[in-house]
Amino acid sequence: MAVGMKRIVKKIIVNLYQIKMRFDLKVKIWAIQMNPNIEMDKSVRITNSTLIETRFGGKIKIGKNTELLEDVKILTYGGNIEIGENCSINPGTIIYGHGNTRIGDHVLIAGHCMIIPANHIFKDIEKNIDGQGIELEAIQISDNVWVAHGCSIMAGVTIGKGSVVAAGSVVNESVPEFTLVGGVPIKIIKTINK
Repeated sequence: MAVGMKRIVKKIIVNLYQIKMRFDLKVKIWAIQMNPNIEMDKSVRITNSTLIETRFGGKIKIGKNTELLEDVKILTYGGNIEIGENCSINPGTIIYGHGNTRIGDHVLIAGHCMIIPANHIFKDIEKNIDGQGIELEAIQISDNVWVAHGCSIMAGVTIGKGSVVAAGSVVNESVPEFTLVGGVPIKIIKTINK
């Protein structure tokens, strides 16, 4: 086969693949919009690998101009998840809803973060851990917050308005407004001044 012909065939295959991916995404968005437990503004941007599901009940609400990038997973597990307007949730981040999760407006969450509003109970050494149940505690991430790469936000935490969580942190206690925190577990690094 001539070099020119190979290029034409390659372009046709690439174009067909791109058409299929766009079609698959439109079907996915349509299916999400048909779910009565998911409220997602038409301006929300998702990818083919974004997973948005109401597992075991619960509701999901996603505000205007928010983007959920590659491999983001939004899973209710019986709780509710609310994500505000103009947010960016980056690749590989997982947001659970067990005990309810609320994310405000203009929130940036970097890749590979975990937001988990539940903890396994492990008090009884005579029982298997998977038979002891879970404790549910809501998570609140206020407006204008940046959560950097690879953070874990644990049950019962509130992150105050305008705060920043440094990369790799484990947020196991609430964060005051306009505060930079970091570490495992977190410590206050400094107050963010005007």
